[in-house]
Amino acid sequence: MNSFKSGFVSLVGRPNVGKSTLTNLFVGEKIAITSFKPQTTRNRIRGILTREDCQIVFIDTPGLHRPKNRLGEFMAKNAEAAIREADVTLCLTEPKLTEGDKFAIDALRAARAKSFLVINKTDTVEREKLLALIDGYSKLYPFAEIFPVSALKGDNTDALLAAVINLLPEGPMYYPSDIATDQPERQIVSELIREKALLYLREEIPHGVAVEVTFMTKRKSSDIVDTEATVFCEKDSHKSIVIGKNGETLKKIGTSARRDIESLLGSQINLQLWVKIKKNWRDNDFLLKNFGYGMKSVNNE
Repeated sequence: MNSFKSGFVSLVGRPNVGKSTLTNLFVGEKIAITSFKPQTTRNRIRGILTREDCQIVFIDTPGLHRPKNRLGEFMAKNAEAAIREADVTLCLTEPKLTEGDKFAIDALRAARAKSFLVINKTDTVEREKLLALIDGYSKLYPFAEIFPVSALKGDNTDALLAAVINLLPEGPMYYPSDIATDQPERQIVSELIREKALLYLREEIPHGVAVEVTFMTKRKSSDIVDTEATVFCEKDSHKSIVIGKNGETLKKIGTSARRDIESLLGSQINLQLWVKIKKNWRDNDFLLKNFGYGMKSVNNE
């Protein structure tokens, strides 16, 4: 009888190196939002891949960085906790070596898990530069293996997955075989809305935006799910930018988010968005907890 392997694989690294893109690729569904803007992921997000021979729980994490507020501290602790609970750690970077990458590697030193270095976006760099980069990283940390990949194109990701499975221990099935994430439905919906805010808003706005789904109910007489959500921002001036001239920006966010939510739920969505101000919420423990960023939940896991 063939053995069944299972375990937890954490994806860590500095912000904006492709952790969520790789998680979605392995899971086969969009369970983590993506953006070209840094610090998109705020929570640990578990994506589950189940096959006949294994079950892998991928843990997508916030980018490792030096915190500037209470939200940043929450994100950093989430990433560090994910490293501690992993059987295997994938340390992602781009085809360059920065101080941010060195900071992320330092976080691995206390980890017991075996670590792979995953150099993402290698389709954008020449082979000679890549080889020199691999040599430089090898001198910084004793990675079990180094994998150049393109998460966007899927290049070399099959080899990476096979190496991960090879390191996993024999174990139980932690989740039912038919689920791709343990995130509550409302949390996924709020994140999809925030993803579209990241897409349409200016550089200085997105880090001060939070989304809370306040109502979500399927109509008895139809397949329509009525959904209401509030987009919170920190300043009066930001509120007007989120709404946009004649409400155009908010309408774009809602229309784009609705398409993804409908694809996720397989139902029609009647989405209503509101915008409110919560000044300095990123440094307010009570509001952070309300938005799902409670420090206590990190420390208890």
